[in-house]
Amino acid sequence: MSITTYGLQHIKKEIQHLPQEQLTELLLRLARYKKENKELLAYLLFEAHDEAAFIEKVKAEAGFMFSQLSALSYHAAKGMRKILRLISKYTKFAGSKEAEIELLINFCDNYLEYADRRTTYKPIRLILTRQIEKIRTLINKLHEDLQFDYAGSYNTLLDNAEKKLSWFKKTDYLL
Repeated sequence: MSITTYGLQHIKKEIQHLPQEQLTELLLRLARYKKENKELLAYLLFEAHDEAAFIEKVKAEAGFMFSQLSALSYHAAKGMRKILRLISKYTKFAGSKEAEIELLINFCDNYLEYADRRTTYKPIRLILTRQIEKIRTLINKLHEDLQFDYAGSYNTLLDNAEKKLSWFKKTDYLL
């Protein structure tokens, strides 16, 4: 026996007919079963009204995690992937490309500050290049005015990366 999975439209119609007490009960029950549901609900209730403060909080948390990275390349790469998972979860909560761009640029800045620049460990290098490519594609999807706003910080990031990393070629990632 399997339970029928309904589409979002059908669920939305059904929710509109529920009384507030039953809706509250359903939300609390949903939050009880998965940690990510609880975190999303907490974000929507307490932090969604001030997205800028939320982004700054995430940047501070990512910066702290970068400062705690191991010196060993393997463990540093694992730590960076953990930070990226955290960033991607919070950008899903925020639901805006601008927030994702800001957090990824901050991630790359922290990478340049804390990562071992002399390493030849390819996964660590790939982490940076993939995030820069992701930022570039996100910027290209934005409206022209917003593209101009983020292009400056993106180009600054590329300049810093080329100065600090001997293996990085800025020309490969220009907008």
